[in-house]
Amino acid sequence: MSEQTSATSMQYLSFILAGEEYALGILQVKEIIEYDTVTRIPGAPVWVRGVFNLRGSVVPVVDLPVKLGMPPATLTRWSCIVVVEVKLGGERLVLGLLADSIGQVMDLEPGDVLPPPSFGTPVPVDYLVGMGRTGAGRKFVLLLDIDKVLSSQEVLTASTLESPPATSTGS
Repeated sequence: MSEQTSATSMQYLSFILAGEEYALGILQVKEIIEYDTVTRIPGAPVWVRGVFNLRGSVVPVVDLPVKLGMPPATLTRWSCIVVVEVKLGGERLVLGLLADSIGQVMDLEPGDVLPPPSFGTPVPVDYLVGMGRTGAGRKFVLLLDIDKVLSSQEVLTASTLESPPATSTGS
């Protein structure tokens, strides 16, 4: 029975934003990197901190607290960028999420994931997959649905920061 239980558990990466613990499905996380040089882009949405170079690719960095309606992240020596893939239509785009620090990789069984409460969370309920029960059931982690946090239009806006706008040629 333990094999069946472990086959249905899901792994999540937890991270800290504004003193609260959040988590993403581990399959959406490509890597975690130390916060380094991020170049600001004039005219970018307020929730886009800038862009950085990831092995030759320009990747937008989302200040997730701002996107979730909180004050901007304060950079510390523990600040990092969680590189994730998000869906835009049938396409997958790579974005960086600014986090205050990384927590842990957690295994959650289906019974450990509860529906999000209809009130009292610091983020809109439709941005949540649910709440993960950890630490003998005494603590909860908010499980983000990053594809919903970054709507299609917003992801498209951020992803166009990668290259200069297209110019028309001819008549």
